[in-house]
Amino acid sequence: MKKRISILLLLAVLVSLFSGCASTSESESSDPSAESSAEGTEESAAVVEEIDYVASLKLDMNSETAKQEVTVKQFIDGDTTHFNVPTSVDASGVLKARYIAINTPESTGKIEEYGKTAANFTKEKLSSATSIIVESDDANWNLDSTGSRYLVWVWYRTSDDEDYRNLNLEILQNGLAYASSSNNNRYGDTCTAALTQARTLGYNLYSGEDDPNFYYGDAIELDLKELRTNIEEYNGVSVAFEGVITVNDGNNGLYVEEYDSESGLYYGMFIYYGYNLNGDGLEILTVGNRVRIVGTVSYYEAGGTYQVSGLSYRTMKPDDPTNIQKIGEGYSGAYVEVDPNTFVNGTVTLESDEGEQEYSYSALIEATTVTVSNLYVSSVYTTTAASSSSQGAMTLTCQAEDGTVLTVRTAVLRDDNGDLITASAYEGKTITVRGVVDYYNGAHQIAVFTPDDITIISE
Repeated sequence: MKKRISILLLLAVLVSLFSGCASTSESESSDPSAESSAEGTEESAAVVEEIDYVASLKLDMNSETAKQEVTVKQFIDGDTTHFNVPTSVDASGVLKARYIAINTPESTGKIEEYGKTAANFTKEKLSSATSIIVESDDANWNLDSTGSRYLVWVWYRTSDDEDYRNLNLEILQNGLAYASSSNNNRYGDTCTAALTQARTLGYNLYSGEDDPNFYYGDAIELDLKELRTNIEEYNGVSVAFEGVITVNDGNNGLYVEEYDSESGLYYGMFIYYGYNLNGDGLEILTVGNRVRIVGTVSYYEAGGTYQVSGLSYRTMKPDDPTNIQKIGEGYSGAYVEVDPNTFVNGTVTLESDEGEQEYSYSALIEATTVTVSNLYVSSVYTTTAASSSSQGAMTLTCQAEDGTVLTVRTAVLRDDNGDLITASAYEGKTITVRGVVDYYNGAHQIAVFTPDDITIISE
C-alpha cells in the first residue's frame, strides 16, 4: 500500500510540474482557468497522504461492550464468519457473526465483483491470527435483521506482543466494502474517515479497475446453492458456477456438486455436455476435476428436472469467460451418509436476508452424491424393452430398518467378465448404496452407475 502511495505522490508532483508549464503557455493565450487548475492539482497532491486508521484504533477491554475470545468455525464471505463460542454466549456453541459497519460484495449466492477478493482478505487475516475477539457495539449481543446472526466488531492479532486490529475497519480501509450504517456505531467517525480515504486513493472497489478474481462474461456468476434453491428463476438463463465433477453417467451427462459452509449441505446439478466439445474440453470434464461450468439452464421435460447444457470450449481462447475451465484435480464426491427417513420425508429450513424458507431435503440435495446403508431389497424391476438403451437396468424397491421405502435405480451393470448383472444379485438381500440423488416419476431416488456402488451386507 505504501508503494502505491509513493507512486501516486510522484504522479501528483509530475502533474503539478506539467500544470505549471501548461499554465505559463496558456497565460500567454489569456486563459483564466490555468491558475485555478494548477491550484487544484496542488490540493490533490496534499490529499494523497495515507493514514493507517486501523493502527490508531485500539481495543478497550475495560469498556462496557460485550467481548469474547473466539476461534473460527467456518469462513462464509467477506463480512460473515462463524465462530466457536462458549454456550454462555450462544447455546449452539456457534456465533454467526455479521460484521458491523460494512457490506462486502457477495461471494456466495450471486457472485459480485470483488466479492471473492474480500472473502479471501478476511480469511487470510483471521487464518494468521493468534487471537480473535468479537465485540458488541454496546453492552449486549445484538442480532441482525435475520434474527440468526450477531452484529459484531472483529478484532485480531498475529502475535501476543501486537495490538489487536479491527478487521471491520481494515476491510473498509482497503476499499473492500461499501458503507453499511458506517457512521451509526461506536467507531463511526473512524469508519467514515477510512472509507473516505479508500475512495480518495482508489482502492479495490473504488479503483475503477477490473477485479482479477471475477469473470466478466455475459453469464450470471453464482454458486450451486443459489442455483438449486432458485432454479426456476434461472430457466433459460446463462449461468456460471464452480464445483467438483463426481459422476459421469455414460450418456454425455455428468454431475457436479459443491459444499456450502453456511447451511452445511452439498448442492448439485446435472450437466448435459452433448457432442459439441473437442478433446481439450472433454478432458476438462473428467471425474475428480474441480471446474467452472458455463452453460444455460433448461427444463428437461422427460425427466421433470432442470439441467445445464450448451457448454463450450475454444482451445485458442482458454481464458475466455464463456469457456468451461479446469480449476483443480484430485477431488471426489462427498457421498454424504443419509438417513432413509430424512431422505424421503425430511425438510430443511434455510435462512436468508429475506427470511426463512422450507425445502424438501431430497429436492435440496438433488444431483449430489450420497450413501444409504442397510436397505433390504424387497423387489426388483428390470427394463426389458429391446429398443431401449436401458435394457437390463434395474429399479430396486428398498426398505430401511424403520420401514421407510425408497427406490434405487441402476444403470446397466456388468461384472468383471462383462456379463449382465441381474435382479437375482440383489433381490432379498440387504445392501449399502453409494449414488447420486435423482428425480423420476414424481419422486427422488438414488441413481447408481457402477457395480462397485452397491455393497451386499447380508444374503
